[in-house]
Amino acid sequence: MKTVYHKADSRGHANHGWLNSYHTFSFANYQNRDRQNFGVLRVLNDDTVSQGMGFGTHPHKNMEIISIPLEGNLEHKDSMGTTAVIKKGEIQVMSAGTGVMHSEYNQNKDEAVKFLQIWVFPREENVEPRYDQKSIIDGEKINGFQQILSPDKNDDGVWIHQDAWFNLANFTAGNGKNYIVNKKGNGVYAFVLKGSAKVGDRILNERDGLGIWDTQSFNIEAVDDTEILLMEVPMDLPDYLK
Repeated sequence: MKTVYHKADSRGHANHGWLNSYHTFSFANYQNRDRQNFGVLRVLNDDTVSQGMGFGTHPHKNMEIISIPLEGNLEHKDSMGTTAVIKKGEIQVMSAGTGVMHSEYNQNKDEAVKFLQIWVFPREENVEPRYDQKSIIDGEKINGFQQILSPDKNDDGVWIHQDAWFNLANFTAGNGKNYIVNKKGNGVYAFVLKGSAKVGDRILNERDGLGIWDTQSFNIEAVDDTEILLMEVPMDLPDYLK
Protein backbone atom coordinates (compact mmCIF):
# COMPACT_ATOMS: atom_id res chain seq x y z
CA MET A 1 0.00 0.00 0.00
CA LYS A 2 1.27 3.44 -0.95
CA THR A 3 0.12 6.67 0.68
CA VAL A 4 0.50 10.43 0.44
CA TYR A 5 -0.40 12.61 3.42
CA HIS A 6 -1.60 16.21 3.19
CA LYS A 7 -1.95 17.97 6.53
CA ALA A 8 -4.77 20.53 6.67
CA ASP A 9 -2.43 23.49 7.22
CA SER A 10 -0.24 22.48 4.27
CA ARG A 11 -2.97 23.31 1.76
CA GLY A 12 -2.85 26.33 -0.50
CA HIS A 13 -4.89 29.28 0.77
CA ALA A 14 -6.47 32.30 -0.86
CA ASN A 15 -8.65 34.82 0.97
CA HIS A 16 -10.33 37.22 -1.46
CA GLY A 17 -12.59 38.75 1.19
CA TRP A 18 -15.80 37.43 -0.34
CA LEU A 19 -14.20 33.98 -0.88
CA ASN A 20 -11.99 32.09 1.55
CA SER A 21 -10.62 29.02 -0.19
CA TYR A 22 -8.24 26.19 0.74
CA HIS A 23 -6.70 24.17 -2.10
CA THR A 24 -5.56 20.57 -1.58
CA PHE A 25 -4.12 20.55 -5.11
CA SER A 26 -2.65 23.27 -7.34
CA PHE A 27 -5.30 25.81 -8.26
CA ALA A 28 -5.26 29.42 -9.49
CA ASN A 29 -2.33 31.22 -7.82
CA TYR A 30 -1.43 28.21 -5.67
CA GLN A 31 0.93 26.08 -7.75
CA ASN A 32 2.81 23.13 -6.25
CA ARG A 33 4.49 20.70 -8.65
CA ASP A 34 4.19 17.93 -6.05
CA ARG A 35 0.45 18.46 -5.63
CA GLN A 36 -1.06 18.63 -9.10
CA ASN A 37 -3.61 15.84 -8.68
CA PHE A 38 -4.32 12.44 -7.17
CA GLY A 39 -4.94 10.24 -10.17
CA VAL A 40 -7.90 11.78 -12.02
CA LEU A 41 -8.87 13.83 -8.94
CA ARG A 42 -7.69 17.26 -10.09
CA VAL A 43 -9.24 19.79 -7.67
CA LEU A 44 -10.38 19.63 -4.06
CA ASN A 45 -11.27 23.11 -2.86
CA ASP A 46 -12.72 23.87 0.57
CA ASP A 47 -14.63 27.12 -0.06
CA THR A 48 -16.46 29.64 2.11
CA VAL A 49 -18.50 32.26 0.20
CA SER A 50 -19.70 35.37 2.07
CA GLN A 51 -23.32 36.54 2.23
CA GLY A 52 -24.66 37.85 -1.08
CA MET A 53 -21.47 37.02 -2.97
CA GLY A 54 -20.41 34.39 -5.50
CA PHE A 55 -18.64 33.31 -8.67
CA GLY A 56 -19.68 35.22 -11.78
CA THR A 57 -20.40 33.45 -15.06
CA HIS A 58 -17.32 31.54 -16.23
CA PRO A 59 -16.55 28.63 -18.60
CA HIS A 60 -15.64 24.97 -18.03
CA LYS A 61 -14.79 22.21 -20.50
CA ASN A 62 -13.98 18.50 -20.26
CA MET A 63 -14.27 18.21 -16.51
CA GLU A 64 -16.65 16.49 -14.08
CA ILE A 65 -17.46 19.13 -11.44
CA ILE A 66 -18.94 18.05 -8.12
CA SER A 67 -20.20 20.39 -5.39
CA ILE A 68 -21.06 19.26 -1.86
CA PRO A 69 -22.47 21.96 0.49
CA LEU A 70 -21.38 21.67 4.12
CA GLU A 71 -23.27 24.70 5.45
CA GLY A 72 -25.80 27.05 3.85
CA ASN A 73 -27.23 27.22 0.32
CA LEU A 74 -25.61 27.84 -3.06
CA GLU A 75 -27.48 29.00 -6.16
CA HIS A 76 -26.36 27.62 -9.53
CA LYS A 77 -27.14 28.93 -13.03
CA ASP A 78 -25.72 27.63 -16.31
CA SER A 79 -25.87 27.95 -20.10
CA MET A 80 -27.93 24.73 -20.31
CA GLY A 81 -30.83 26.65 -18.80
CA THR A 82 -30.46 25.23 -15.29
CA THR A 83 -31.31 27.35 -12.26
CA ALA A 84 -31.07 25.45 -8.98
CA VAL A 85 -30.22 25.83 -5.31
CA ILE A 86 -28.14 23.19 -3.56
CA LYS A 87 -27.94 22.90 0.22
CA LYS A 88 -26.38 20.78 2.93
CA GLY A 89 -27.55 17.21 2.50
CA GLU A 90 -27.36 17.38 -1.30
CA ILE A 91 -24.75 16.73 -3.98
CA GLN A 92 -24.49 18.42 -7.36
CA VAL A 93 -22.67 17.29 -10.50
CA MET A 94 -22.03 19.10 -13.77
CA SER A 95 -20.38 17.35 -16.72
CA ALA A 96 -18.77 20.24 -18.60
CA GLY A 97 -17.93 18.13 -21.67
CA THR A 98 -17.93 20.17 -24.88
CA GLY A 99 -18.30 23.36 -22.87
CA VAL A 100 -20.63 25.11 -20.44
CA MET A 101 -20.90 28.49 -18.72
CA HIS A 102 -22.11 28.73 -15.14
CA SER A 103 -22.26 30.90 -12.04
CA GLU A 104 -22.57 30.13 -8.33
CA TYR A 105 -23.92 32.54 -5.72
CA ASN A 106 -24.68 32.69 -2.04
CA GLN A 107 -28.03 34.49 -2.05
CA ASN A 108 -28.35 34.35 1.74
CA LYS A 109 -28.21 37.72 3.47
CA ASP A 110 -27.32 36.39 6.91
CA GLU A 111 -24.98 33.41 6.55
CA ALA A 112 -21.94 32.25 4.61
CA VAL A 113 -22.04 29.08 2.56
CA LYS A 114 -19.36 26.43 2.90
CA PHE A 115 -18.94 23.79 0.21
CA LEU A 116 -16.46 21.43 -1.38
CA GLN A 117 -15.66 22.04 -5.04
CA ILE A 118 -14.23 18.90 -6.65
CA TRP A 119 -12.99 18.39 -10.21
CA VAL A 120 -12.43 14.98 -11.79
CA PHE A 121 -10.98 14.36 -15.26
CA PRO A 122 -13.55 12.39 -17.35
CA ARG A 123 -12.54 9.17 -19.09
CA GLU A 124 -13.27 10.75 -22.49
CA GLU A 125 -13.39 14.21 -24.02
CA ASN A 126 -16.28 16.23 -25.38
CA VAL A 127 -19.27 14.48 -23.85
CA GLU A 128 -22.62 16.26 -23.95
CA PRO A 129 -22.87 18.71 -21.01
CA ARG A 130 -25.30 17.70 -18.26
CA TYR A 131 -26.42 18.77 -14.79
CA ASP A 132 -27.85 16.80 -11.87
CA GLN A 133 -28.34 17.11 -8.14
CA LYS A 134 -29.71 14.73 -5.54
CA SER A 135 -30.54 14.64 -1.85
CA ILE A 136 -28.29 12.31 0.13
CA ILE A 137 -29.94 12.77 3.54
CA ASP A 138 -32.18 9.70 3.39
CA GLY A 139 -29.27 7.40 2.61
CA GLU A 140 -27.13 8.50 5.55
CA LYS A 141 -25.50 5.58 7.35
CA ILE A 142 -23.97 5.62 10.82
CA ASN A 143 -20.89 3.42 11.22
CA GLY A 144 -20.90 2.59 7.53
CA PHE A 145 -20.27 3.91 4.03
CA GLN A 146 -22.89 5.88 2.11
CA GLN A 147 -22.30 5.92 -1.65
CA ILE A 148 -23.03 9.36 -3.11
CA LEU A 149 -21.40 9.09 -6.55
CA SER A 150 -20.52 6.33 -9.02
CA PRO A 151 -20.12 5.65 -12.78
CA ASP A 152 -23.59 4.02 -12.91
CA LYS A 153 -26.63 6.25 -13.47
CA ASN A 154 -28.83 3.56 -11.86
CA ASP A 155 -26.70 3.46 -8.70
CA ASP A 156 -27.04 5.41 -5.45
CA GLY A 157 -26.18 9.10 -5.69
CA VAL A 158 -25.16 11.03 -8.79
CA TRP A 159 -23.06 9.62 -11.63
CA ILE A 160 -20.11 10.92 -13.65
CA HIS A 161 -18.19 9.98 -16.80
CA GLN A 162 -15.42 8.24 -14.86
CA ASP A 163 -14.84 4.98 -12.96
CA ALA A 164 -15.05 6.78 -9.64
CA TRP A 165 -16.96 6.10 -6.44
CA PHE A 166 -17.49 8.64 -3.64
CA ASN A 167 -18.66 7.61 -0.18
CA LEU A 168 -19.39 9.46 3.03
CA ALA A 169 -18.06 7.57 6.04
CA ASN A 170 -19.82 8.44 9.30
CA PHE A 171 -18.52 6.73 12.44
CA THR A 172 -19.01 7.21 16.14
CA ALA A 173 -15.88 7.12 18.33
CA GLY A 174 -14.33 3.66 18.54
CA ASN A 175 -16.16 2.24 15.52
CA GLY A 176 -14.77 1.49 12.09
CA LYS A 177 -14.95 -0.57 8.95
CA ASN A 178 -12.83 -1.94 6.14
CA TYR A 179 -13.12 -0.12 2.79
CA ILE A 180 -12.81 -2.36 -0.28
CA VAL A 181 -11.68 -0.70 -3.51
CA ASN A 182 -14.26 -1.07 -6.29
CA LYS A 183 -11.92 -1.36 -9.27
CA LYS A 184 -8.34 -2.54 -9.69
CA GLY A 185 -6.00 0.35 -10.40
CA ASN A 186 -8.07 2.84 -8.40
CA GLY A 187 -6.86 4.75 -5.38
CA VAL A 188 -8.82 6.49 -2.62
CA TYR A 189 -8.37 10.02 -1.33
CA ALA A 190 -9.76 10.34 2.21
CA PHE A 191 -10.64 13.87 3.36
CA VAL A 192 -11.78 14.41 6.96
CA LEU A 193 -14.76 16.74 7.26
CA LYS A 194 -14.96 16.59 11.05
CA GLY A 195 -13.50 14.67 13.96
CA SER A 196 -10.47 12.41 13.71
CA ALA A 197 -9.84 8.83 12.63
CA LYS A 198 -7.15 6.31 11.89
CA VAL A 199 -7.15 5.67 8.16
CA GLY A 200 -4.78 2.88 7.22
CA ASP A 201 -1.80 3.54 9.48
CA ARG A 202 -2.26 7.31 9.78
CA ILE A 203 -4.23 9.41 12.28
CA LEU A 204 -6.12 12.12 10.40
CA ASN A 205 -7.68 15.22 11.92
CA GLU A 206 -10.21 17.68 10.53
CA ARG A 207 -9.41 18.72 6.93
CA ASP A 208 -6.40 16.40 6.70
CA GLY A 209 -6.20 14.33 3.53
CA LEU A 210 -4.65 10.94 2.77
CA GLY A 211 -4.27 9.34 -0.64
CA ILE A 212 -4.07 5.53 -0.67
CA TRP A 213 -3.30 3.28 -3.63
CA ASP A 214 -1.78 -0.07 -4.62
CA THR A 215 -4.08 -1.87 -2.22
CA GLN A 216 -7.41 -3.67 -2.43
CA SER A 217 -8.65 -2.47 0.97
CA PHE A 218 -7.82 -0.44 4.06
CA ASN A 219 -9.34 0.09 7.49
CA ILE A 220 -10.94 3.16 9.03
CA GLU A 221 -11.32 3.50 12.80
CA ALA A 222 -12.85 6.60 14.38
CA VAL A 223 -10.94 8.25 17.21
CA ASP A 224 -13.75 10.77 17.76
CA ASP A 225 -17.15 11.00 16.11
CA THR A 226 -16.03 11.60 12.57
CA GLU A 227 -17.19 12.22 9.01
CA ILE A 228 -14.88 11.45 6.08
CA LEU A 229 -15.34 11.89 2.34
CA LEU A 230 -13.79 8.95 0.46
CA MET A 231 -13.06 9.68 -3.20
CA GLU A 232 -12.09 6.56 -5.14
CA VAL A 233 -10.65 7.39 -8.55
CA PRO A 234 -8.48 5.81 -11.28
CA MET A 235 -4.79 6.50 -10.69
CA ASP A 236 -3.94 6.49 -14.41
CA LEU A 237 -4.80 9.61 -16.38
CA PRO A 238 -6.94 9.14 -19.51
CA ASP A 239 -5.14 8.84 -22.83
CA TYR A 240 -6.12 12.34 -23.99
CA LEU A 241 -4.03 13.82 -21.15
CA LYS A 242 -0.92 11.75 -21.82
